[in-house]
Amino acid sequence: MSDKFTPQGRIGDRPLGVLYISILIRAAHQIGAAVFLSVYLLDLLPGPPKLYLALVLVSGVLLMLSEWLRHRQIFREVAGVITLSKILLLGAAIHGVLPPRETVLLVFLITSIGAHAPKKFRHRLLF
Repeated sequence: MSDKFTPQGRIGDRPLGVLYISILIRAAHQIGAAVFLSVYLLDLLPGPPKLYLALVLVSGVLLMLSEWLRHRQIFREVAGVITLSKILLLGAAIHGVLPPRETVLLVFLITSIGAHAPKKFRHRLLF
């Protein structure tokens, strides 16, 4: 499919400094997420240490803000739908609606695939 037929969200300016800072924030997010996943895979419940939980939550919000600077329609794109799905699934797992171990693992699988999908797919408009 050619580029002119792939509906993409509007692109905004993101200062280069924000890009570099977002790389550091993403690294912090991955550390917090690794601890989060480990807790559920190794049955170390009641849950991740508060420091890592705060790290993953705060860095996740900062990453979404960073992405929003560039992709103003992020929640209409595949990447935004994946993020919203991730939040809903994790909430369901943490509150016992879905099985925690399997759901957290599924979320990480979906997120990894979405994060490494080609840019033209990740930022494709869904609606």
